[in-house]
Amino acid sequence: MTGIGSLPQLIISMLLFLLLFFGIGFLLNMILRSTWIMAVVYPVVVILIIDNVGFFDYIFSPVSSFRALGDHFAALQLVDILILSCGMAGSVIAGIVIKMLRARGYQMF
Repeated sequence: MTGIGSLPQLIISMLLFLLLFFGIGFLLNMILRSTWIMAVVYPVVVILIIDNVGFFDYIFSPVSSFRALGDHFAALQLVDILILSCGMAGSVIAGIVIKMLRARGYQMF
C-alpha cells in the first residue's frame, strides 16, 4: 500500500474501510447465522491486501512466504495501519450489532 497524501484523504479512507467491512461483516454474519465470522476472516483479508505472495506459496514454500509477509508487515506506514485498523473495527462493530439485534429478539434469516 502507499501513503495517503492529505488528512482529508486519510479520514475518508478510514471511514470507507470502516463502513465497507461493517457492511460485509453484517451481511455475512446475518446470512451465515454467525456473530464473529468477519472478525475472524479479516486478518486473512489484510494478508491478501498487503502481501503479493500467492496463496499456494504459503503451503509449498512457507518459510520464504512468511518471511516476505513479515517484511511487508514491518514496512507498513502509520497511515496504512490506521486504515486497516478501521476495517477491523468495522468487522467487530458488525459482530456487536448482530449480537445486540439477536438479543433483542430480531431474527435475521
